[in-house]
Amino acid sequence: MTGLVVCLVVLAAAGGFGVVRKARDGRLRVRADGAVRLTAAELGAPLGERATLVQFSTSFCQPCRATRRTLAEVAGMVEGVAHVEVDAESQLELVRRLEVLRTPTVLVLDASGRVVRRAAGQPRKADVIAALGEAV
Repeated sequence: MTGLVVCLVVLAAAGGFGVVRKARDGRLRVRADGAVRLTAAELGAPLGERATLVQFSTSFCQPCRATRRTLAEVAGMVEGVAHVEVDAESQLELVRRLEVLRTPTVLVLDASGRVVRRAAGQPRKADVIAALGEAV
């Protein structure tokens, strides 16, 4: 009987975790520490004139491919917006400084390189466009 109770508790906890994770995955949230700024030298690519979409990826990440297509499409739609993809495995110091815990992680930067939005997971296209509206 004890084993059954433990099993039900574990299943309930795992289900609750899954619901919370699904609700938060890919949401572009406002950064509380607006003082974080990134430069072109840190990213290894020039910043956009109006905004920059930064994507942290790894070679084995399946959602990173879909995120790459989404961000490239949005960057192509809005003039002055650049899309920069950073390999998380080769930029460990930057990953640690920005506290990137999973890939894909997307940062929306304004023209000066200040982080204004952040998403862990694959963001929706409409959310990226809305976040750019704030950064531009």
